[in-house]
Amino acid sequence: SHCGGMLSNKTDGPRRGRSFDSINKYYEEKQLNNELNKSTFNNADEHQDKILPSKREHAAITFSLKNEVGNLVKALKLFQENQVNLLHIESRKSRRSNSELEVLVDCDSERETLKEIIQLLKKQTSTVTMDSPEKLCFAEDDFSEEPWFPRKISDLDKCANRVLMYGSALDADHPGFKDNVYRKRRKYFADLAMNYKHGDPIPRVEFTEEEVRTWGVVFRELNKLYPSHACREYLRNLPLLSQHCGYREDNIPQLEDVSRFLKERTGFTIRPVAGYLSPRDFLAGLAFRVFHCTQYVRHSSAPLYTPEPDTCHELLGHVPLLAEPSFAQFSQELGLASLGASDDAVQKLATCYFFTVEFGLCKQEGKLRAYGAGLLSSISELQHALSGSAKILPFEPKATCRQECLITTFQEVYFMSESFEEAKIRMREFAKTIRRPFTVRYNPYTQSVCVLKDMPSINSVVEELRHELDIVGDALHRLNNHLGI
Repeated sequence: SHCGGMLSNKTDGPRRGRSFDSINKYYEEKQLNNELNKSTFNNADEHQDKILPSKREHAAITFSLKNEVGNLVKALKLFQENQVNLLHIESRKSRRSNSELEVLVDCDSERETLKEIIQLLKKQTSTVTMDSPEKLCFAEDDFSEEPWFPRKISDLDKCANRVLMYGSALDADHPGFKDNVYRKRRKYFADLAMNYKHGDPIPRVEFTEEEVRTWGVVFRELNKLYPSHACREYLRNLPLLSQHCGYREDNIPQLEDVSRFLKERTGFTIRPVAGYLSPRDFLAGLAFRVFHCTQYVRHSSAPLYTPEPDTCHELLGHVPLLAEPSFAQFSQELGLASLGASDDAVQKLATCYFFTVEFGLCKQEGKLRAYGAGLLSSISELQHALSGSAKILPFEPKATCRQECLITTFQEVYFMSESFEEAKIRMREFAKTIRRPFTVRYNPYTQSVCVLKDMPSINSVVEELRHELDIVGDALHRLNNHLGI
């Protein structure tokens, strides 16, 4: 998963195509042409004389959406309703997923209208970007405006249901595509996640015997490898999960129990999700120490394979390390760096997430060990990564963020850190290079994000730090007196 809904051990790489084929080729294969003809889109010219002269922009907007009849018409209707003049349209199948389209729209309209279009598209599509013909975005003075992002933990209700893939819909090559019973079960889990709101207890699920058997196969086979392949932090926390959350071969843990355990250990909580989230929405959750987690189980016909993140991947791959304070801090800092960042910056952060939280390696006692959830939930790739034949490079965010994330095969390269602390320090330095006119700070008391962009907001933090230093100074003074120094 992405995990927890963003990157999985085999399925989600933040890949986005850059060139577009002619839209005519696409229309020859699909029925969208008919739907476009039926729409009232051709009436847009009638509104051109109503547009008052103002600051106009010529821009190219690209976005991805589910490859289903009617979706393109629905997206294009946003331009019609806002009286945006379309000059050119192209589309092609997405390189990231066969179930998605990538669409390019060359348009001309008022600057404010284009900005509104971007926000509307983000509500029903994914991977929205915008360029002018000169490769420039909005005027430089517009960059000072803060984009919307979650400011408090309850704001995640606004973006946690923007599922891009899967959920209750499955691709034709999914192991459970032809299994109507499984598809119905997936809809049940999707509905649970879609109806969830912040503060609700996570619904407890009575798993079927088939689901428990599937979990049992994965649990048993992976536990054979963990002693020699997993990092020490993972091995330290897994027994605690067995003790407090019912991690057993014959029992699938309940997300509510896991969430309560994590909150006591590191402040992380679990939020159920129906399927893939965009990198931006998933990383935003990490900023609040919220991990978006699937609750469904992979199809029983292929217990050692899943084309998507499932609860086996989440519970066995991610959760043990989310119980580790240093790793939890690393995950949160990745999330905080993404808030209000550009699409390109978020993509780079998502790639760093992919090669650390999903596929990261570390060295302990002179030996390579895995800490990435994609490895710790995949028997074959876990063995491959530590076999001695895999290509391994040191984790350096500036280089790692340019590495291609592979979806259907083993990674071409894995990245190693000496420790979580080292990875955290390097990510902090990398985050400073992200172009934002502000920085953010998490307030654990209110579970909200403070935007630091002026002296009053910065001074309030300084006052808090002074108080914290007073506490440290008092503690040192008392310690010195106690020791008679």
